[in-house]
Amino acid sequence: MKKLISFGFVLTLLIADSSELLAQPGTKSIIYAGSSSARGSKGIYVLEFDQQKGTLKELQTVTEGSSPGFLAFSPNKEFLYSIYGKGTLEDGNGAVMSFKIDPFTGFLKKVNEQSVGGKGPAHISIDPKGRFAYTANYGDASVTVFPINSDGTLAKASDYVKHTGSSTNPQRQKEPHPHSSIPSADGKFLYVSDLGTDKIMIYEVMNGGKLKPAAVPFVQVAAGSGPRHFKIHKNGKFAYSVDELSNTIVAFKVNKKTGALTIIERLSMLPEGYSEVTYASDVHFSPDGKFIYATNRGHESVVIYGVNAKNGKLNIIGHESTGGKHPRNFMISKSGEYVLVGNTNTDNVVIFNRDNKTGLLKPNGVQYTIPAVSCLIEL
Repeated sequence: MKKLISFGFVLTLLIADSSELLAQPGTKSIIYAGSSSARGSKGIYVLEFDQQKGTLKELQTVTEGSSPGFLAFSPNKEFLYSIYGKGTLEDGNGAVMSFKIDPFTGFLKKVNEQSVGGKGPAHISIDPKGRFAYTANYGDASVTVFPINSDGTLAKASDYVKHTGSSTNPQRQKEPHPHSSIPSADGKFLYVSDLGTDKIMIYEVMNGGKLKPAAVPFVQVAAGSGPRHFKIHKNGKFAYSVDELSNTIVAFKVNKKTGALTIIERLSMLPEGYSEVTYASDVHFSPDGKFIYATNRGHESVVIYGVNAKNGKLNIIGHESTGGKHPRNFMISKSGEYVLVGNTNTDNVVIFNRDNKTGLLKPNGVQYTIPAVSCLIEL
């Protein structure tokens, strides 16, 4: 049998307990779901996504470690990397694991594991050239860099950078809390959103996997904002941060040469007049880059903006209920036709049809149960 998965899409899948091949190549893909260890969660879920029907089916669960959270692929999509609240090592720290992706089934097989060197990893990303894995360790105020070997295994950490500082929120900002680490498209810079210090740190990535503060080492956002997740537009000119504590989204102009960020505008992610307690979480672009979506936990919504590709500014299009509570993470299918939202506190993944022209979302009536779902990504 020939290798049938290419460019991240599952063209044909061989189901473990069946000899049937999935019909109509290109209509089904694999989705991986991370989950916190709560309410009967099994670990990492391997799911088949039928893009004609808009439905999910469980194929495999991986029960390594405790609380597999954020997930990321190698650039060639041959490996999946996951952070863990606690791995299988004896040091008691958070961990990162490497899994080989079966090219026929999408199933995962553990390759190796490394300690992140501290507590509470919140996010993992992979260098676009496949050289390094980066973890943002919320509980330990640190960022860890792992070189990736040619066989997909993770080498021991090449750098471990501790943050310092605080900000104005007495409950959440007494110390640094790195929440995400996003490399630039060329791999030269790493942007680390620190919720505890109201800074997005900017590092230059050096040979050998060392991080050096960039010429402009950070951008300061409004006091008490709590930057959480960060995305760079595919044109490389603009970037956007969602701020957890203030429920705002901030647009930046990007200096591609130095990596520096300049604030363009700061907008509320909530409807006018809404005053209940709520926290921003995740952010993603549509595949064509014309829209950006972000989630609110408390308001339990996805907010939709149109993106002006010339000046980076946003115009609000609307809000859509997530159909559950605490939408920690969501994904947009590569086709752009679906949005899948993981509601952590109600254990449900809600599937929405997406209008590619207007950007609007509409529930397709399908929900799938994953206890404490925390991350969704499509192969």
